[in-house]
Amino acid sequence: MQMLEGGEAFSLRAVARGAGVSATAPYRHFADRDALESALAVEGFRDLRADLVAGPGRELPASLDDLAEFGVAYVAFALRRPALFRLMFGNPCDDADDERVRAAGELNELLAQALAQVVPGADAAALADAGWGLAHGLACLYLDGKLAASGPDEVAARVRAAFAAVGALPG
Repeated sequence: MQMLEGGEAFSLRAVARGAGVSATAPYRHFADRDALESALAVEGFRDLRADLVAGPGRELPASLDDLAEFGVAYVAFALRRPALFRLMFGNPCDDADDERVRAAGELNELLAQALAQVVPGADAAALADAGWGLAHGLACLYLDGKLAASGPDEVAARVRAAFAAVGALPG
């Protein structure tokens, strides 16, 4: 069962309580739980994309070190907003929900553009999948307690080290 950021089980009633509105208010805006989850996922994808490009000179990475910072931001987002992160990735995208599919696609496209800039001439789509898989895998390992860290600085250092290790593999 999905949990809200405060640890409460996800439900329209819990979302309404968190928003300070009546239990029936969400139904005026969303047909059902799936529609609300989809809307939350869209916002999550947009927030994650904003986190990835936040900061000076971070629009698109120019080096492997810059790319590793994308990974650091990705994992930090997951650890800071675990319920939203799990909601975004815990359910398959509904191809009928264009907005959610588009939001996920925009994130993938950002990664492909970043990798095309960092590794010109390479298969940017395959590298985007690999980079996303690395960052997402690390995020899930931390969220699931399979990797432990004493704090955000240690997590960031380990994410950077993982990206550096993959970048050092012979081509």
